[in-house]
Amino acid sequence: MLVLACKSTGEKTASGNGVAMDSSKIQSIPVDQFGQLKVVGNTIVDEKGNPAQLRGMSLFWSQWKGKYYTPETVSWLKRDWGCTVVRAAMAIEMDGYLENPEYEKTKVITVVDAAIREGLYVIIDWHDHHGEQHQKEAEAFFGEMAQRYGKYPNVIYELYNEPLDVSWSVVLKPYHQAVIDTIRHYDPDNLIICGTPNWSQDVDFAANDPLEGNNIAYTLHFYATTHRQELRSKALRALEKGIALMVTEYGTTEASGDGVVDKTETQVWWQFLDDHHISWCNWSITDKNESSAALKSGASPQGGWQQEDITESGLFVRNAIRQKNHPGHSPHN
Repeated sequence: MLVLACKSTGEKTASGNGVAMDSSKIQSIPVDQFGQLKVVGNTIVDEKGNPAQLRGMSLFWSQWKGKYYTPETVSWLKRDWGCTVVRAAMAIEMDGYLENPEYEKTKVITVVDAAIREGLYVIIDWHDHHGEQHQKEAEAFFGEMAQRYGKYPNVIYELYNEPLDVSWSVVLKPYHQAVIDTIRHYDPDNLIICGTPNWSQDVDFAANDPLEGNNIAYTLHFYATTHRQELRSKALRALEKGIALMVTEYGTTEASGDGVVDKTETQVWWQFLDDHHISWCNWSITDKNESSAALKSGASPQGGWQQEDITESGLFVRNAIRQKNHPGHSPHN
């Protein structure tokens, strides 16, 4: 039987039916393994103070590929892919939350509820490129999410997906601080991830002028064909200055999301992230016709994907997730 664990009371609430799994499926519960995440120095750690590195998948823009925002997809990503985290990328502009707030919010709630039932960590992502223009909406949304989910250790708040070329200190830091303050009014300790300038690459700018508060980390995004050692060097400088990072989105391809799947450079990145205990989510669970998509056209929103349903990038990433998160399971099952 699946259970929901509430961090504030320790209560457990039965939810759903038991699922019969064969021996090739992943049965461990990530939240049972790591518990309440927190930031200590430049590292995200578990409730015992040990480095906690999560690896999983991001869903695609919610307004365009919302068909995968299902409990079945979340369950399959946990049980078959071995994910320890999933990311709900709630679109803000372009027919997203600003135009259809209840419709898009419902998709996120569906994913978060499913992740909690599965014992997964889940990132609630404000998937925006102009968040500073939508601060009041972000405060209201995250205030509601914190009230709804603040008692669950599963939930991670991502306040701003990818800012553009705007000032960290003048524009982004005040935005983040306002949204953080709203969340902390209801949720004192769940992890908060803050977007950084230039498509969440200038993490060193944030490190020079960090936010105030507890359990705050900063977003680093990369696409392996486009972003190489120069960006890893920026990340290392940020770590050396004492801030924690999370890669809430990366691709195995060019920054366009298309082009060659660069397995060699992706593996260099994975090693860097492993060396520094940095969590990651791959972009993305979608059947869009582009190289970074994990699924082929027509793959079911109900999970259950076989090898022929998964792209070159998807198979490559799935194998890595299974092998790295669950060394006892064959990555090729």
